Amino acid sequence: MMSLKQFWTKKTLVGLGLGQFLSLLITSTGFSSSELSNRGINAPTSQSFLNYALLTVVYGSVMLYKRQALKAKWYYYVVLGLVDVEANYLVVKAYQYTSITSVMLLDCWSIPSVMLLTFIFLKTKYRFRKRAGVIVCVAGLVMVIFSDVHAGDRSGGRDPRKGDLLVIAGATLYAISNVSEEFLVKNANRVELMSFLGLFGAIISAIQISIIEHNELKSIHWTAGAAFPFFGFSLAMFLFYSFVPVLLKMSGSTMLNLSLLTSDMWAVIIRIFAYHEKVDWMYFLAFAAVAVGLVIYSGGDKEEDQHQCIAGVGDEDAGRSKYFDEEADFDNINRGAIAGSSKTGDTSKHDCITSGERSETIENKNIGKEVQGKKS
Repeated sequence: MMSLKQFWTKKTLVGLGLGQFLSLLITSTGFSSSELSNRGINAPTSQSFLNYALLTVVYGSVMLYKRQALKAKWYYYVVLGLVDVEANYLVVKAYQYTSITSVMLLDCWSIPSVMLLTFIFLKTKYRFRKRAGVIVCVAGLVMVIFSDVHAGDRSGGRDPRKGDLLVIAGATLYAISNVSEEFLVKNANRVELMSFLGLFGAIISAIQISIIEHNELKSIHWTAGAAFPFFGFSLAMFLFYSFVPVLLKMSGSTMLNLSLLTSDMWAVIIRIFAYHEKVDWMYFLAFAAVAVGLVIYSGGDKEEDQHQCIAGVGDEDAGRSKYFDEEADFDNINRGAIAGSSKTGDTSKHDCITSGERSETIENKNIGKEVQGKKS
């Protein structure tokens, strides 16, 4: 049984702290978007454009200074940029139709989406406890939608059902983006990821702004009350994007999405104290359902990791070879293949005991007995 000292390791504390920092950043972006929507400013792509531009300038400069070669194909970043831009657009757009609380809660949809994507593309296997936890979390999401449908405009949105659908669509795209970023940051590097995500995100955003938000930007009356949330959103998103790869590399996309669920509680606090609005009682049931689901989901991680390290290490390394051609990656693949097939493989990295090692031990004992017999 794991002791408290073993659980509260430095990595655990850093992961939890970083996760809550990201959660607060997401809450601040939600507050900013809601404030802009209340002021009649409808420019979701323009809000994200400055963030992508900052990523390009800051991380692109670092990449050019180091003159580092690309580790991933450039067109992967084009697809990732498109998915990320549209995810931000849909979620920010939803603030015009539903409440900040609904947007934050329905973002939980990214968790089952991440599980489905990793199961299909990364061949990740989830045990019954994981699936049960996700089902309970989804039940909480259903409560939010049911509450919005019956509460109508009481939540402050002019079309809550449309807003809920936009958030769910955006959360699905966020899941695709998170899984892709996790793969790239572990196989390429953080600076390259941020540079090209920012570059192609800025290009796609600029094209989209020129098509659908050109007139909206002209009509904005730039006062301090409008500029502060607009640029505050961009700054918070820049910090969020900068630290997300760190948490993804440290703990994975599941930890990221679970950490962001606490933004729901901050959203309720903002809604009650900043907007002086009443929160429907079903939101609290939704919070309880999501909390219970997370407790169920987070249990048994160690068992699952041991199971996956026996069954899936070779498959994971083999899958990476489809995307990257560097010699270092081929070395990793060869080491993964040897660890999966050889009887003498070193599995101490994954704390697994393979049948190959057991057979080698028995074989060595037999040889020792034969030598001893010859001597006698």
